[in-house]
This record gives sequence, C-alpha cells and structure tokens, in this order.
Amino acid sequence: MKIVIVGNGKLGFSLAERLSDEGHDIVIIDNNETVISMARNSLDVSCIHGNGLSQEVQTQAGVPTADLMIAVTSTDEQNILCCLLAKKLGAKHSIARVREPDYAKSVMTLRDELNLSLAINPEKEAATDISRILRFPSAMKVDFFAKGRIEIVELKLPADSPIIGHPLSKLSGLFKAQILICAVQRGDDVIIPNGDFVPQEGDRISLTAAPNDISQLFRTLGLTSTKTRTAMIVGGGKIAYYLIRELLEAGIRVKVLDMDPKRCELLAERYPKATVLCGDGSDRETLKDEGAEEVDALVALTGLDEENVVISMYAGACNVPKVITKVNHISFGEVLSKAGIECVITPHTIAADRIVRYVRAMQSSSGGSMLALSKIVGGKVEAIEFRVNDDFKGKDLPLKNLRLQKNLLIVSIVRAGKIIYPTGDDVIRTDDRVIVVTTVAGMDELNDILAK
Repeated sequence: MKIVIVGNGKLGFSLAERLSDEGHDIVIIDNNETVISMARNSLDVSCIHGNGLSQEVQTQAGVPTADLMIAVTSTDEQNILCCLLAKKLGAKHSIARVREPDYAKSVMTLRDELNLSLAINPEKEAATDISRILRFPSAMKVDFFAKGRIEIVELKLPADSPIIGHPLSKLSGLFKAQILICAVQRGDDVIIPNGDFVPQEGDRISLTAAPNDISQLFRTLGLTSTKTRTAMIVGGGKIAYYLIRELLEAGIRVKVLDMDPKRCELLAERYPKATVLCGDGSDRETLKDEGAEEVDALVALTGLDEENVVISMYAGACNVPKVITKVNHISFGEVLSKAGIECVITPHTIAADRIVRYVRAMQSSSGGSMLALSKIVGGKVEAIEFRVNDDFKGKDLPLKNLRLQKNLLIVSIVRAGKIIYPTGDDVIRTDDRVIVVTTVAGMDELNDILAK
C-alpha cells in the first residue's frame, strides 16, 4: 500500500517505522528539516520537507494516488484540514490525530461529513488502558477482545505462585475457571507455550479468560485481588482529563496534583467530585503531605519522563500497591523494568497499534477480516482477533488437522456469544471470532495462520 504520513513526531516516526517494516511504500511530509533528516537517515522511506497543508506538497508526495493519508502533526486543526485536502485530491482513506477534548466529540460526530476513515486520540486511548489496568492491580497490561468478552492479562509470577514448577498440562485442576496461558517472557526470550511448558518465578505471562473469571484466577495464582478504591494522578494534562472521568465512573476516589493553577482550575470545574491540588508532584514532601503513600494507586503523567520515573520510584519505595508510569521514549522500557518500574504506558505506541490494525484490516482479503490487534509481552507478540469468512481454508476442519504456522496459538473462538477455549477436536466456522497469539509479525488475514 502507498501511505503518506504528515508529521514526523514520535507517533509519525513510529508509524513510518512499523508500516515500512511491513512492506508498505511510505512517504513522510514534515516542515522541520531536522526531523526529516532523522527519518531519511534512519528509515527506508521517502521524505519531503514542506507544509502538509500545501496542495503542491501533497501532490508531490503522491497523495492523489495514495491508499491512505495519516495526519499526525502537533495540531488537531492541521490534521483535519490535511485529511480533507487529501480526500479532495483522491486519497482513498484518511486518518487524523485529534487530541483536544473540545474537538474529540465533535470530530467523532462529524467523521462521515469530514470524510475521515478514523480519528485517533492517543491520550484518550492511554487513559482507557490505564483504567483497565487499575481494575486488576496485579496486572501490567490488560487487552479486550470479542467486544469485552475476552481479556488478555499480562502479569509477573511471584515466588509463591502455586503454578510454578508444574507443566501447563497439569494445571487444569488448580483453576475453577477456563484459563489459557498464551505467551511468556523469560528474560529476553519470548515463548508461545505448549502443555509441557513449566512456569518459573519472575516469568511475565499473558493469559486469557472471561472477565468474570479474572478475580478467581488472581487468587489462585497468589496475586492480590484488592480493588483500587483511591488513586492519585500526578500531572493534569490531556491523559489525566480523560482518566479522571473513567476512574470516577468506576467509583474510584481521585486526587490530582498539578503545578499549573489554570489547569487545576479547569479540572476542578470539570470534575467537582475529584480532589484537585496545585503543587509540585515531583517534590517528595509535597507527595507525602498530599497522601501519596496512602493511596491504592499512583499514576505519573507529567510531561517529563524523568519526573515520572522519579515519582514512580518514590511511590514504589512507599509500597503503593499499583504504580503506572507514562514514558514517551519506549526504548527506556527494559531499563525501567530493571529499576522495578513494571507498568509503563506510552501513548504514541498505543495509537500506533490502533492505526496499524486499521491498515492491516484494509488489506484483509482472505479467510477473515481483522477486528482487533494488540502488542503484548513488551511488543514482541501480537494478539489478533479475526472474523471468519467463507473463504478461510481451514473452515470446518478439526484444529488437530490444521497445519498452523510455528510460534502461533489459537487462544479462543467466540461463537454466537459463547467463548470456546479450543481443543484439537474443535472447528472454526463462518462468522466465528478467532483470537490468535503469535510472534509472527505482519499477519493481516486469517489464512496467514496456516503454514505455507
């Protein structure tokens, strides 16, 4: 596919890198010569220095014949106008990043009139991910599939977990619910386990279960299932704006700390049920005075990665049960893990996942259409949901007779609202939803799960 990206910030660069790696023809437009040079030197893409709102520049970039235009500049207005121009010039699809709360709702209402294929809001997506994690404090990541019927939860096994030392094939008696461990990270290794796999202390496992079974699962694994009742948010930016609402709706008492008096005033006016405080969240005494040591969860959302790391380390030293850290530089992930900071949120990677899913869905032509895509296990594994079409080559055959790609697991099948954790005798039928987990990158259609 030919894809034009306007804006080469963190999200634009991440998209260009991932989509180029998947074999797409990428052109980047940006009016900053420095970031254009960085992309030209780092990526196998075409780069144009210019204004993405210019008809001449878009034409030079090949927008009239492009399959997709993605506008991710720093301003919502420019992104929307870039997409409008692209559609007029002939681009088949367009995606705009829209971040401001005042615009987000209006854009969703007017998406058809604006000819937008997708409007993406990284901060809102990040807030949703954080609120999911706070539902299960022992989890490091939570993803939903099949319209919320299935969750894939990522967690770290403690030393006293009863499943350590036992092959997965022997664990069914421990659980009163249907549970499937679908991916494991052990050190630098990523494993799609079979029945002979034996979990060890410190393994980061991704498992799936119905939402109603997760709490029982955590108790069985020896993990806390204490609900989050109080949360402190340090940093009152856009993510906090969306997160406060989600936490209040979940019945969680929220305290927000930010240095900007005007921002505090806006949040206090918008959310009168939240406690909004004006102060320096990176100052230890301020955190202590405002009760950071007593909350069930602390979310560090300031604009500086360094501040968020320091705040999170302080919260961890105070034994705050759940600490979530926002970082913009994803390359810090392994370093942070070694420092004891396990739960990290990176907004632009969350948005990139959503856009890559859309791009792959555009390509789906055989076997089934892609409905959801999530990167798990530190981005090294993909969890993908497909809807099954009539032309799936493995349709109505017992799974034990299918030749699947290596390093791939069929996690579950959803049929008429019923969740099936499949055995070798189960079959895949038309209109089923199938969730697969794999280390094979770039799958965009269901027939890709079959060995060539």
